[in-house]
Amino acid sequence: MIDDLTVSESTVRTACGDVALPEMGVLEQRWETDPIPPESVAAEAAAAVGDLELEEVPAGGEVAVGAGSRGIANLPEIVGGVVAGLQERGYEPFVFPAMGSHGGATAEGQREKLATLGVTEEAIGCEIRATMDVVTVGETPERGVPVYADAHAVEADAIVPVNRIKPHTDFSGDVESGLSKMLVIGMGKQRGAKMAHDWAVDWSLRNMLPEITGQLLEALPVAGGVAIVEDQLDETTRLEGVAPSGFLEREAELLEEAWDLMPKLPFEELDVLVVDRLGKDVSGQGMDTNVTGRRHFTIDEPEPETADVKRIFARGFTEKTKGNAMGMGQADFAHRDVLAGLDWSKSLINAITASTVRGVRLPPVVETDRAGLIASLGTIGPVPGEEARVLRATDTMRLKRCYASAPLVEAARDREDLRVVSEPTPVEFDGNGDFAASSPE
Repeated sequence: MIDDLTVSESTVRTACGDVALPEMGVLEQRWETDPIPPESVAAEAAAAVGDLELEEVPAGGEVAVGAGSRGIANLPEIVGGVVAGLQERGYEPFVFPAMGSHGGATAEGQREKLATLGVTEEAIGCEIRATMDVVTVGETPERGVPVYADAHAVEADAIVPVNRIKPHTDFSGDVESGLSKMLVIGMGKQRGAKMAHDWAVDWSLRNMLPEITGQLLEALPVAGGVAIVEDQLDETTRLEGVAPSGFLEREAELLEEAWDLMPKLPFEELDVLVVDRLGKDVSGQGMDTNVTGRRHFTIDEPEPETADVKRIFARGFTEKTKGNAMGMGQADFAHRDVLAGLDWSKSLINAITASTVRGVRLPPVVETDRAGLIASLGTIGPVPGEEARVLRATDTMRLKRCYASAPLVEAARDREDLRVVSEPTPVEFDGNGDFAASSPE
């Protein structure tokens, strides 16, 4: 079946004609970062527990610690530090997967998802309780939307979500991806996630998240959350305990900080963007829409202001995404490795739950990197290949070093935030027609 859906390089050449390929060099973005030393991460996570509101939790009480499915730096150390901080204060913590429908919408799948991220009982020092069972804990006042929560978390004496604050890929608002979203969608499991995304079609997550978060804070013993902010190199730069009394306000402030620190493309206008891999551990949409500038698969949500990319060629998946191809619909062309590696079941469950089925549309599949590059260059309009603005990145989270075509290298020479690492040379391919050079990072 893969061969039947794959367009050969010869067919692409016939369709595109004689397309010149650009020479490519290497550029590096100059970022000033101040990460928490890795050896101090667990201790700082434990210290963040001191800022939570735990006064009402009885001695020896159970605290449900929510952990998600994202590729967060130092996640085992952070979760383990929070667990240790709670244990030091005389509580009995357990971790529950707060990841909506991820992991194939099964309890075992979610436990396995945590394990792939290094979050195991041995690593974090406490029990992991995984279930897809939820309890209805209320409903929104005007629309009557049911509010769901993980059955194990509801039974605990306190709930503490642990999550990274970052711009969301599907919408823009005061509160996006972070503690509130983990409570509403992650802790709601598949039913809560499906409910939220169904209603988002008419209501929008930007309006829904704050309201349902308020409902959950009133209905459940949420003691606050531990917020994570990462820098441009995906290293932990802030760990902060956020009390429920300032939940939404403080999260909005941290979101602004996260936006300033997130990695972005070094150029806002590109003819072709080649992305070596997409995956749920890179972004909820496989490729971060705040990087690619493409959010056309959502409903009633505006496109990001930047970037402007004519064509995207996706080459493959991360190992940790386990074939979840969410976000491949952003690409204009895909390498046959994308088709060979995708898990349709996981992808469709995620897409239906999130009401973003266009995000898993399969782009035209080409058999080689050379075919993908030719097809991309052959559809950008009357721009000669050697003059095209082409960038190749490892993924949308790792953007410090990128391959860049000659026009971009020339433009970089006048910018203090960019450094030319190597001069442009002809693109080399292996015997199969794929890039001979490995990913830039």
